[in-house]
This record gives sequence, C-alpha cells and structure tokens, in this order.
Amino acid sequence: MQETWWGRVFVKKQYAIIGLGRFGSSVAKNLSKAGFEVLAIDSNETKVQEISPYVTHALQAESTDEDALRAIGIRNFDVVIVAIGEDIQSSILTTLILKEMGVQSLVVKAANDLHGNVLRKIGADKIVYPERDMGQRVAHSLISSNIIDYIELSDNYSIIETHPAGDMVGRTIRQLDVRAKYKVNVIAQKKGDKLIIPPTVDEPLKEDDILVVLGHNDELQKFELAFTE
Repeated sequence: MQETWWGRVFVKKQYAIIGLGRFGSSVAKNLSKAGFEVLAIDSNETKVQEISPYVTHALQAESTDEDALRAIGIRNFDVVIVAIGEDIQSSILTTLILKEMGVQSLVVKAANDLHGNVLRKIGADKIVYPERDMGQRVAHSLISSNIIDYIELSDNYSIIETHPAGDMVGRTIRQLDVRAKYKVNVIAQKKGDKLIIPPTVDEPLKEDDILVVLGHNDELQKFELAFTE
C-alpha cells in the first residue's frame, strides 16, 4: 500500500503482533495509531475482542499451530512481533516456526537474557526486553530503523533521536529547512561523543550523526516517514 507525505511516496509496512498482553497491546496500538496496518493475534478470545477496535484486524489463533499461521498468511507481513508473555516455551516454538516459514523480519520479546540468547540463536532478527523498551519506543524503532530513541514529553509533544537517512545525508540542516517544511525543530546534534547545542546548520550531515528533534507527535511522524529508507 502506498501513501504520500509531503510529496514523497513510501510503501506502508504491514505488522503482525502475536501475544496481546500489556506489551503486545501497547505496540499494536501505537503502530496502528501511527497509521500502519496491524494484525493482532492471541489465543485468548477476550484479549482479541479488547484490541479489535484499535487495529486493522484481530484474530484468535494458537501461535504454535503452523497450519493456522499459514492460513493467516503470516509470512506475507513485513514485520512479525512475537510478544508472548511468560510462556517461554511457546515463545521459542513460535519463533522457530515463523523463522522456518520465511518471515521477513522477526522481532521477539524476551523475558530475560537467557531467553534472549536462545531466541537469537534460532534466528530472531531483533530481541526486545519490555523492562528496557517501552511499547512506544519499540513502535517507533520498527517504523524507522534510523530512530534511536523516543521520549514522550506530553500527550502531544515528543523528542526523537535519529540518524540522518535518505535525502538528509550530504545536506545541511539549513538546506533541509525542517522547521518550515515539517514544523519540527532540530534542537541538538551529536557527533561521536560531542553534543552540539544549537546544531551546526551549514555542515553536511553524515550517516553516523545524530539529530535531536522536538515537535508535535503528528509532525514528528511526517518527518520520520519522509526520510525513512
């Protein structure tokens, strides 16, 4: 599916979340709120019904049932997030099944370091730890691989840290004119261990630079998507 933000065309990713506990539901709602297509899956019918108003589709299914996952067409999703709670065995089996089915990008919640190490060994592309990664931060990192951190200041305003991407690389902050075009403000710049406040506006940006950007959540979303690779 294609959308246009500020004259720039991008392909909208499709996400599937398996496991609708507090963490999985948070990621699902935030991805959906950001305008992405989200399929939410859980074996618990009540949880499926509760999430249904917030996502594109919600289905009841056993994550370790390979036939059920094939029937859903799970391998066609761009990213699958396994957010199964305390049932580590189901988490591992589900991850293994999805990897063998050829899921493009597999993100899995881990309960602890040992669980994470096992998931990494069987092929999980990204491991997340809910105690360290809140749902919103994970959602933003999934939307754009260039987002390093996301800090919610209020219901409407946030700060993101992002690497320059796409057309940003090689251009200056002045040339990008993000304040006029996207209504966000680059409030600082990081170059290695050096924090520059205010940022240098006439020096071409490099891929390993970090921009600290402040703005309304809606405008930050447009800014993120406009430069997503």
